[in-house]
Amino acid sequence: MKILITSDSHGLTAEVNKLKQRHEDEVAAYIHCGDSELPFDAPEMEGYYRVAGNCDYDGAYPEVEELTASELPILITHGHLYGVKSSLRPLEKLAVEKDAKIVCYGHSHVARADVIDGRLYINPGSIRLPKQSPYPTYCILSYEDRIATVRYYTLGGEEVPELEKSVTFK
Repeated sequence: MKILITSDSHGLTAEVNKLKQRHEDEVAAYIHCGDSELPFDAPEMEGYYRVAGNCDYDGAYPEVEELTASELPILITHGHLYGVKSSLRPLEKLAVEKDAKIVCYGHSHVARADVIDGRLYINPGSIRLPKQSPYPTYCILSYEDRIATVRYYTLGGEEVPELEKSVTFK
């Protein structure tokens, strides 16, 4: 199972579509972690599990979304309501409450994956305004034989191997 995860596209439309088209034959789902700045029902957002970011003003966006893929409970939020720029602690509390194994979030525009207490926290970075990275990024989560691996890519589709992270779930 593979899931494409992006965030913080801040008004981009062609690029959001390009990600879907580039990976349509290999991923089972698409996640957008907020700040698309597009209407909830925009054609570019079709097919994405999506949440509200601090720059999304369409009230149709949920603050938190949950899904299960290959028996893995996944939690999606933007992160601005949980202070992710300074700490993941509040997000950890939410993950425990929701019993999520994987948490996808954005807001900071920093591409990173962290394993905390057996849970995988994924920030895909930003495909428009990256921070702490010279290029816009998104990522693909793979899950097979209890191993979850996050691989990061530039907007142009080139892999960024130094950001890769894996965790084995028991």
